[in-house]
Amino acid sequence: MKRWRAISTVVIVAVAVMVSGCESRGVGGSKRSTEFIRTSCSATAYPTLCYSSLSTHAAAIQQNPKLLATAALSVSLATAVSTSADMVRLSRAAGMTPREVGAMQDCVEELADSVELIRKSLAEMKQIEAVTGDAQTWLSAALTDEETCMDGFAGKIMAGGVKTAVRGKIVNVAHMTSNALCLVNSYATTLHD
Repeated sequence: MKRWRAISTVVIVAVAVMVSGCESRGVGGSKRSTEFIRTSCSATAYPTLCYSSLSTHAAAIQQNPKLLATAALSVSLATAVSTSADMVRLSRAAGMTPREVGAMQDCVEELADSVELIRKSLAEMKQIEAVTGDAQTWLSAALTDEETCMDGFAGKIMAGGVKTAVRGKIVNVAHMTSNALCLVNSYATTLHD
């Protein structure tokens, strides 16, 4: 539990630092920034989620693809950490079938791996003007971990409240990770142009 609190604290501090410059920028800059985010998000698989999760950080992102990708990773990490904590709590719920218990244990492990992979990608993005294929590979692997968690709750055998709760949360974090991967890929492309 201490580990999750430490992760949450790091994510909150990172987002707070990103947002701290909001008051010092003009309204016109913010409008251009939100349009930059909207345009960038239109290339993602989930543009509405992308825009809604990043537009509040427009002043910090400005019109910078690296800051946009870093913000997307920060938001994805915060979502993954929160979802992972939710899955740990759900895994302790009484009344689950043995199959649900097994799927929950697998899901908790997959999400812990996903959190670590997103964290590694975020650390790489924070390096000055550098992003290697590692960040993209780690994000792809994190997305695979999240999808593997959902797969554990597929089929007609798994029905009911546990399946619905898990899938709803995992779909959200998977969509956030997918959007972050798209924006990191887009930023990496700008480095090679």
